[in-house]
Amino acid sequence: MSRIRIVVADDHAVLRAGLKSLLTAEPDLEVVGEAGDGAMCVELAADLHPDVLLMDINMPTCSGLEALPLIRERAPECKVLALTMHDDPGYLHSILELGGAGFVLKQSAPEELLAAIRAVYDGGVYVSPRHIKLLLEDTLSNPPPQEPRSAQHERYESLSEREAEVFKLTALGHSNTEIADLLFLGVKTVETYKARMMNKLDLHSRASVVRFALELDILQ
Repeated sequence: MSRIRIVVADDHAVLRAGLKSLLTAEPDLEVVGEAGDGAMCVELAADLHPDVLLMDINMPTCSGLEALPLIRERAPECKVLALTMHDDPGYLHSILELGGAGFVLKQSAPEELLAAIRAVYDGGVYVSPRHIKLLLEDTLSNPPPQEPRSAQHERYESLSEREAEVFKLTALGHSNTEIADLLFLGVKTVETYKARMMNKLDLHSRASVVRFALELDILQ
């Protein structure tokens, strides 16, 4: 019986070890590589062409959202299953729209993770019933904006350079503390830039920031 070849990508070595132990205990699963950052994740996907890539969204050097389109380009046959702590419709939409085959919360039961891996390997998209409900509620309560894309670009161009940096990092899933570290700013300063950015763009949630970024192809 051929086994499902998996690459595990997460920047926490202890979590990677736990996942590898869980997966290799299954007779139909095989871990063929491990990555600790986004850039390595893309390289392993291109070199090893695994069946499934189990990938954390928040990783150094290159986030999961940045890595997804690169992986889809260099290893199109690889099914990317996102492993995330974000229970946020905006990120769930972004994972699917960037080519992910599904997502599993880090706090999910092991049985759910195993079921998700097998489902995406078989060509399906794995979305838990809870996530389906979240996505449906978000779609119904936040219909896509009707304004022309030119108007969206005009709003985006009104951002200062720093506000634009905070916008992109927010859309990629970084917390205020992580953004502060990346930009060498204080957390309060980041919060101020974020408030100004969201006010200029007329956005009111993290999910709307992600959706706006996807609509303008900024995450590409």
